[in-house]
Order: sequence, then structure tokens, then C-alpha cells
Amino acid sequence: MRAYEPVADLKIGHIVEVSGTSIKVELSGEVTELTRTYGGRVYPIGQIGSIVKVHFGRRIVFGFVSLLRMRSEETLEVARPIPADADQRVMEVELFAEGLWNATEQRLAFSRGVSTYPLPRQGVHLLTREEVIGLYTAAEGQQLRGGYDPLVQFAHYVSADGAPCRANIDKMLGMHCAVLGSTGSGKSGAVAALIHSMLNHQAKEGMASRPRIIMIDPHGEYGQAFASRSTVYRAYDPLGTETVTGVPVVLPYWLMSADEFRSLIIGKTEQEATSQNNIVYKAITYARMVAAGLVDPAPTGYGGAAPTDGLELDAPRPATGKTFADLAEFDRDKPRPFSLVEFYNHIMYLQAARDQSGRLQPVTATEFAKGFKSVLDKLAVLRRDPRINFLMKEWDPAGLDLGAIVQQLVGSTGSGAEKENDLRIIDISGLPNEVAGPLTAMLARLLFQYKLYQTNDERKRDPVLLVCEEAHRYVPDRGEAEYVSAQTAIRRIAREGRKYGIGLMLVSQRPADIESTVISQCATWLVLRLTNASDQQQVARFLPDGLSGMTKALPNLGQQEAIFVGEGAAMPARIRIRDLDKDQLPRSETARFAEGWTLERLTTAELQAIAQRMAG
Repeated sequence: MRAYEPVADLKIGHIVEVSGTSIKVELSGEVTELTRTYGGRVYPIGQIGSIVKVHFGRRIVFGFVSLLRMRSEETLEVARPIPADADQRVMEVELFAEGLWNATEQRLAFSRGVSTYPLPRQGVHLLTREEVIGLYTAAEGQQLRGGYDPLVQFAHYVSADGAPCRANIDKMLGMHCAVLGSTGSGKSGAVAALIHSMLNHQAKEGMASRPRIIMIDPHGEYGQAFASRSTVYRAYDPLGTETVTGVPVVLPYWLMSADEFRSLIIGKTEQEATSQNNIVYKAITYARMVAAGLVDPAPTGYGGAAPTDGLELDAPRPATGKTFADLAEFDRDKPRPFSLVEFYNHIMYLQAARDQSGRLQPVTATEFAKGFKSVLDKLAVLRRDPRINFLMKEWDPAGLDLGAIVQQLVGSTGSGAEKENDLRIIDISGLPNEVAGPLTAMLARLLFQYKLYQTNDERKRDPVLLVCEEAHRYVPDRGEAEYVSAQTAIRRIAREGRKYGIGLMLVSQRPADIESTVISQCATWLVLRLTNASDQQQVARFLPDGLSGMTKALPNLGQQEAIFVGEGAAMPARIRIRDLDKDQLPRSETARFAEGWTLERLTTAELQAIAQRMAG
């Protein structure tokens, strides 16, 4: 047989209804079993996600099977009498592409979308293994443009006997992607397989790939999977032994915007936020101006008498040698260092009020408790918390500057082989949720600003990928104050990152809980097994038109199997993620209860040691 020609032995039925890109196929009476043998191979009929074809001469329309059921079920749904021929099997197919077969060149010209729609009574055929492989090859080959190969092999097509599946990382990362799957579906392994494939990919012969990938790791599980190509920055060592993988991260509080810092130290209730916002904003601005040498430290320059320059009592006044014009040019939104001591002193000074004579006097205890005390108390608690010492350590003018911190994230980490550490993993395991949100916001905003201030040539040479593991944890689809700053920062990358060369990969086991605006911006979807109905509905809601039917297969996907759709995929497909060696997998094994309950129990001394670590 010649490729992509109709063969009677592969015909399985005819079209009975056409509705847009969806068609219904009535299986032929001779299809007594849902298999067909041809050329020594057995082909299944009606498998969800399998591909069928409809011929128009040399033009072929392709579709994937989304449903197979008895006609009696269809008539029952509309409360009609069941006719005598109700035992017919009806297959629903979603059309997704078409091709033109060139017999001379033995080549299939593939194009996504459908321009020529089939008609009722036309025959529907199975594809041979060779045709399926040729279809995937033609679809992937269409994406090869220019001198660089963007196709990265990370899986195999289930319906093509293990033909390699390659992702177009230019589209997948440039237009953002989501990796979703229930616990135990192989989600972490899929992320690891993708990143390993990117690290080992050669976009041009003889030229090694040196990605810039930054991962937020909430469980500290990815460090061991990329030991030779990653730098792990540890936010907190719960054991206190310095034996935890990674080096302490340097991400000081002064990198935060005023909004991010405010969300960290102000309580969650609307009443508290309304009464304290201005206090925090003024104190941060003042402390940053002091650090920049524009104003004098509090309360120097004020004395005990009311100012006579007509300004508000707590308005910044230029230091010696500075003018109000210098203060007006100060950009308060840029990440600038400031002292927590100065921040504290200015809030203490704000407690003062003017009496009728113009002298300063303290506010009442009630006013202090309402407007100031909770801010200062929260600040003190944060500074004493060992888990966030990396964040709340007092600013040292001789310490790391902004350039050194950016270098830590996207620059070379050393000399020689250390320069190849292309993956930077920020291990935030052990951090409280109230810190995870502002910290993620700070990282995302810092990366976006880094790209924003690059020239076009610098952006071309320096694309960056931000991987957000457990994305529902810090960009949830809820409006609590502790998540607002992270939602704002990640949302901006999702909307505008493509223009500046920063990609986003969302990884989650609960897609229904991720902020809707963020997840809707993803153009490529790698969806593993999902058993929760609301998660399946969320995925169906954001999939491209005509592909939502593929979600019917999600509850029944095997381990490491996934539905791969979107801009980064050559065509919608059911795939199996490639196997990795044990040392390439994340540390995300499920606890072995049967084994653990047979081992020797912890001793009293070991329990005491754990309690001491818990107590700090």
C-alpha cells in the first residue's frame, strides 16, 4: 500500500453528523470487535485520543477520537424511544488538522486547523503505524525554521508505538506553559524530564545549550535531580546542621516593593490594612531616602517644635546639601536598600502629634495600639524568626548590592565547570505561607524588571524561564492579602513576559486553585492524570477550542502518561514521558508505610533531638 491512501480493510465507518470541527461516526456493521488487523498489526478502534482520517482525494482531514458509545445511550439522553437499530456504536471525533500527500516527494504537507470539512456518508479510516509516525514527523517538521532547532525530545507518542515526541520550546516557553497532574501521576518526573531534555538539547550542531532557568521549589525535592547542572539556594535549614543541600540564599527584604513589604508585616484584615498602609509606605520611603543620603535620620532635623515650612509633620525634608528637587526625582518603586532600624525609628516618630501650641506630644495608648503597635510587633516577630533570617537580616552598606544578587540568579556562579550551572533552584521548603507569597512576588518582579531594563540585543541573548512548582500555593485563585503581591507579579509575567524574553512554567496538582488570569495565559498544556472533577473542568475551560473533549481521558491516564496540547505541541497527542535514571528524578517518593512500620522505632534520644530542632 502507498501511504495516506484509503484502504478498504482500514475503513471503520461513515460520518452521520458534522457540527463544526466535531463529527459523529457510525461504526460499520462488520466491525464486530473493536480491533482491526492489517499488515500483521492489530489496530484498536475507538481508543480515546487515537487518530482517524477522512479522505478528499490527496487531501486528508485528521481527527482524534473523543468518545465511543452506543446509540441507545444517545437516544436515552433526549428521552426518545429506543429504535431497533439502537445497538449501533457511535464514535465522536474532534477534527484538528489536515494534510496534502505528495506522492512524488513522498511527503505530507501538514497544517493545523481544518479548512475543508467532511460531509455525511463519507468514510472514516484508521491510520497505519507508519502513517501515524509520518503525521507526527510532518507536524514537528513544520516547526523547523531558521538555523536553530527548537524541538526538544522529552516523551514518546502512545499511539505511534513509541515514536519520539518533541516540544517546540520557543513556543512552549515563550508563550508560557502549565504542567498539571494529581499527586502520584508523575508530575515532578515530567518536569524533571522536560528540564533535563532542555539542558541536553543542541539547538545547533556543535553548540551547547546554556539555559537560564530559575525554579521555586517549595519542597526541596529537585536539588538531587540536577546535581551537576544546578545551583541550589537554600532559604532555611530546618536541621540547623548545614548538611542540607545548597548554599544560603541572599534575598534581602529591601528588594521588596513597598506593597510586598507591607503585605509581609501588616495583618490580613481589611480594617488593619486600611489603618496601617500609609504608616508603612511613609516609613519605607523615609528609610530609603535616609539610606540614599537625601534626608537626615529620624528624628534629626525636627526637634521638639513644629516645622515652620508649611509641610506636614512627617514629610521628608532635604538633608544638608540636598534640595526638594532631589527628593522629587527619587523613584520610590525601584528596589533600593534601607535600614530596618530607620524604618522602626520613623514609625516611633510618627507616634508624635502636634498640640495647639505647635509642640510635639505622644498619641494616646489607644491610638498607638490601633495604628502602630501591631506593625512594630509583627516586625519584631519576623526579625526573630530563624526561618526567614535570610530575608530579614539588617541591611549592611558594605554587603551585596543589587548587581551581585541578580548575578546569583542569572549570572555565572563561578569559573570553569561551575559556569554550567544553568538551573538555579530556590529551595523555600519550611517557610511559612505568609512569607512564601511576598518572596515569590519579589523574585518574579525582580526578574521582570531585570528583563525590562535590558536592550533588545541583551534580551535576545538572555531568555529566562521561571518555573513555579506548587503554583497554587502562592498564586491561588483567592483574594487574601498575603497572596496579592505574588498574584500581581506572576500575572504581569504571564501577560507581558513574552515581549521581554521571560517565560513561565506553572506546575500544580490543583489547577482549579490557581489564579484564573495567570493559568489562562498558558498556551501549552502538559496534563497528567487528574481525578478531581473541578480540576478536569478547569483544564477543559482553558484548552483551545475543540480540544476540551480530550479531558475525558484524564482520569484514566497511566503513570507518566499525559495529554500534550497547545502551541508547543506539534499536534494534540497522548504521550508517555521518557524514563529517567534514579539520580535524575526529584526526591518525591511516597512514604512506604508497610516497610516503615516494620523498622525499629525512634528512640527517646532521637525524639528529644527532633524536639530541640523544632524549638530552635
